[in-house]
Amino acid sequence: MNKYKGVIHVHSIFSDGSGDIQTITKAAKRAGIKWLIITDHNNTDIEEGIINGVCAIKGEEISPEKQNHYLALGIEKPITGNNPDEFIYQVKEAGGFGFIAHPDEGIERKNSSEAIKWTADDSNADGIEIWNWFSQWADNYNDKNIFTVIWSYFFAHNKIKKPYAVTLSRWDRLNNNTRKIIPAIAGVDAHALKISKYIIPVTVFSYNKMFKTLANVIYTEEPLKGSFEKQKNIILNALRNGNNVILNRKVFDKIPVIEIENKKEKVYAGQSIELDENTYLNIKLHKISQIKVLLDGREIWMLKAGECSLKITKSGKYRVEIAIKDNGWIYTNPIQVYEVKFFERNN
Repeated sequence: MNKYKGVIHVHSIFSDGSGDIQTITKAAKRAGIKWLIITDHNNTDIEEGIINGVCAIKGEEISPEKQNHYLALGIEKPITGNNPDEFIYQVKEAGGFGFIAHPDEGIERKNSSEAIKWTADDSNADGIEIWNWFSQWADNYNDKNIFTVIWSYFFAHNKIKKPYAVTLSRWDRLNNNTRKIIPAIAGVDAHALKISKYIIPVTVFSYNKMFKTLANVIYTEEPLKGSFEKQKNIILNALRNGNNVILNRKVFDKIPVIEIENKKEKVYAGQSIELDENTYLNIKLHKISQIKVLLDGREIWMLKAGECSLKITKSGKYRVEIAIKDNGWIYTNPIQVYEVKFFERNN
């Protein structure tokens, strides 16, 4: 399988970001990013294409005034509205799909700014953004005094350790309510905000810095080459199917091997495999880490290792969380392990 790092949830000059497509793609290239998806608020005017060596795709953050934002991908024109059921339906009718954006923002908010949560029914959503870097930073931004403000800006990564437990539980619940895989992504929510009230203008969390935080690594059988439309389809299909893992580059910028194999094949995030007597979950890391394996949202293994091979004897959805010193590093989309039963007819 081919693996490619990308970022999702980026804002440009067409909403509340400060960069144009040239600025954003140049920053992505410097950050080692192969692809990105720009999701401006209620807008799809950004140019897309292979620009500065980066596959830049436009999407939209459907943004009702106060709550229930939704990242719509695979659409060409803006879709707006205040009713989540209606705009999710419109996204699907347009051939697209989407992810609930920062669904549990505000649960640890240390300031008075209003949080943007998901308060609607989430069962119709195609997927969920389980980790949003800027949203979690906004929760931890402490404006109590000048010292806490400085700490919030210059030591931001100290507070952003892992996705919220309530969001992971929400994701597991969605997966437990259906046989299909409900995929997850991480969002950087990059704006590169410019503050010009000082003598020297300041950019808060530049695109380049944000692109070095949370990445989505897609797994593809086909190399990411060729025309823009071809690359775009490969990327969007991988995200639609959950063929990606979430990588916290601030912890360790390496992609481990996480796969399930049986006698016939090996599969990766977002795929399915038949359960047989030789089905194993294989994990190979670059350093000793804390490994948690969940089956249908329930923890079944917890170990500290750099490499392991765990025998699977039950069907269900398996996903893996890996941490280093209590900092979340890897979060995989589920792999569906299914059991085939044969029935004999008595003659």
